[in-house]
Amino acid sequence: MQSRPNLLQRGLLLFFMQKPVTAVITPILHKVDGFFWKLSGGRLFFSSWLIGIPAFRIITTGAKSGEARILIIYGFTEGGRIGLIASNFGRENHPSWYYNLKANPKCQVEWQGVMREYVAHESEGEEREKFWNMAVSYYKGYKFYAIRATPRRIPVMVLEPLK
Repeated sequence: MQSRPNLLQRGLLLFFMQKPVTAVITPILHKVDGFFWKLSGGRLFFSSWLIGIPAFRIITTGAKSGEARILIIYGFTEGGRIGLIASNFGRENHPSWYYNLKANPKCQVEWQGVMREYVAHESEGEEREKFWNMAVSYYKGYKFYAIRATPRRIPVMVLEPLK
């Protein structure tokens, strides 16, 4: 299990969960993260360092295009598995990566400079609650996103390493 955000990071998380703030930072954050990822040789994402939640570089296959899609996303690890919260910052629709993983569950994940293959599934029941509660314990904004995203239920995708 990863370390929890410190006091400063928790304060920043409270700031970033505000709807006007997410509207401004969402379009630029991935560009900043990409720059830091390249600069650090695949070991650091600016947003992860700033807010204290692990970020992963994930390569999925587009649900419609069939082309490789690269994104940086926050996740929560447990026993070699990675839980991803498809909150889309509380927007009405699921994020595109969710549809990509549903259509093509095999993906590649780079974390701390190491690339591995995973297979994704949408979690339900106890598994979903476990990862959801873990995510909310790190970032209370997920609760607000769930309210903001009404009526959709925010999916939790779990990535299992391929042997």
